[in-house]
Amino acid sequence: MGCAEDVDQDVEEPEEEPAEEEASDEGESFELTIFHTNDTHGRTNMYPQLITTLNEAKEQYGEGLLLDAGDVFSGTLYFNEFSGQDALEFMNLMEYDAFVPGNHEFDLGDPDTGHQELVDFIKGAEFPVVGANMDFSGDEGLSALANEGVSFEAENGQIYDGIVLEHDGEEIGVFGLNTEDTESISSPFDVAFTNYVEAAEGMVEAFEAEGVNKIVALTHLGYDSDPSVGNDLLLAQQVEGIDVIIGGHSHTEIAPPTVVTENADGEEMDPTVIGQAGEYGQYLGVMNVSFDENGVVLEADGELLATEEREADPEAAEMLAPYTEQIEELESEGAGSSVVTELPNPRHGEGDEKSVRANETALGNLIADAQLEAALSADENTVMALQNGGGIRTSLPEGDITIGHLIEVQPFGNRLTLLEVSGEELIEAFEVSVYDAPEESGAFLQVSSGTRLTYDSSQEPGERVVSVEIDVDGSYEEIDPDETYTIATNNFTATGGDGFTVFADAYDDGRGTIVGFTDWEMLRDYMADHGEVDYETEDRIVDVAEGE
Repeated sequence: MGCAEDVDQDVEEPEEEPAEEEASDEGESFELTIFHTNDTHGRTNMYPQLITTLNEAKEQYGEGLLLDAGDVFSGTLYFNEFSGQDALEFMNLMEYDAFVPGNHEFDLGDPDTGHQELVDFIKGAEFPVVGANMDFSGDEGLSALANEGVSFEAENGQIYDGIVLEHDGEEIGVFGLNTEDTESISSPFDVAFTNYVEAAEGMVEAFEAEGVNKIVALTHLGYDSDPSVGNDLLLAQQVEGIDVIIGGHSHTEIAPPTVVTENADGEEMDPTVIGQAGEYGQYLGVMNVSFDENGVVLEADGELLATEEREADPEAAEMLAPYTEQIEELESEGAGSSVVTELPNPRHGEGDEKSVRANETALGNLIADAQLEAALSADENTVMALQNGGGIRTSLPEGDITIGHLIEVQPFGNRLTLLEVSGEELIEAFEVSVYDAPEESGAFLQVSSGTRLTYDSSQEPGERVVSVEIDVDGSYEEIDPDETYTIATNNFTATGGDGFTVFADAYDDGRGTIVGFTDWEMLRDYMADHGEVDYETEDRIVDVAEGE
């Protein structure tokens, strides 16, 4: 699995000043408190402190709505071992009011069996799920849980476009949106994603038709993420009638909340308040919003409460213990190998000159070689293995390696897939790989030994590949556009993840086979065979523009 673009930001001040209007003399104002989380990414160990933080916040601010903006799935050994069921136990204890799936909720999608882990998560949820721009009709398991339109009596463990919650005698409309980019950065398969603006406009109209004038968008779009696929700031500016946006995806710390008071044309509009609570359960977001009798925001404030500053809730800590015990056993289990020199996983955003998403790396070479060896055991005609840079998540340290190390490097559990592609299709795939170079892209492909890619990042995207060569009997030869080659990659990339539609077309054409070897297990076996592992870069991938 790849990943989405992970942007960590701190937003210290709102982009617009809160509205300072006084409540109308004709009616009293209504005060709403929203507690919110997002992008916990398998950090189940944070829930005991998060629960303490929530309890303290309720003592200070009173009761309110509790919302989660997605990406509970993926990122840790907890998730790899328990597939979200551990997190769900704590979310049920906290009594969430609504949840919107994020892109990572679709990471375990399978072209044959669908989204069983997500189905199990939703079925076990003691809260409703919202997703107005997600079409589940093509997925047998999820479609059985999906309900169209607005529900005033939403049931737990069901999916709705929007729901109406009652708080202090007032009706609050809540609807969900997920990034359309999920189709390329995760594995949704038969789940489709529609335009977020059109979906939001439809939901505002539906709520207002039912007399609901306080509307919350629970989103996994990102605060100011790629505008081509939408974000919360654009949503606020383009869809009037949304009072509050509780967001996720960009991992942004917004404190105090942002208040948008101008639409996309620069015209004054009723305020929309935006909040997001960082990442990994490090914060509980608190938003306080005051409405007039017409449902218009009068003022808003809020804060992010740091969970690490709180003691663990005793009941939750006791619940966590058996999960952690299993994880610690897995973390400490030896993998039968050692690393001579640390194999880093560089990223531009972390101050590194090179990046696994833009350059050849020693770790990328190791992973691709492990996949090639596994592929050759299934088909001796395999000529190369390809690993998307976005699927390599952390470094391998020097010294003895554990199973925990390997799963942290490749946490998605992707399976090896063989593809039959023409040389022309392979060149097209490498054009996708280097499209954004020298900038980062999760689609950037690390390649196995015996493959050489030469490209020129100074040329126009789509015209950058200079040559693709493979080792034939000890000497490198350029691939023939008209010949057919067997290549190996993970099932995420093979079925079109990260924009590899050329591979998806081949897979859909019956030219793909999921072999079944899991990514981290291939790495474990390959490294164990070698015992002491010492890898470096070796000009498998060369950008000629760097030498100019």
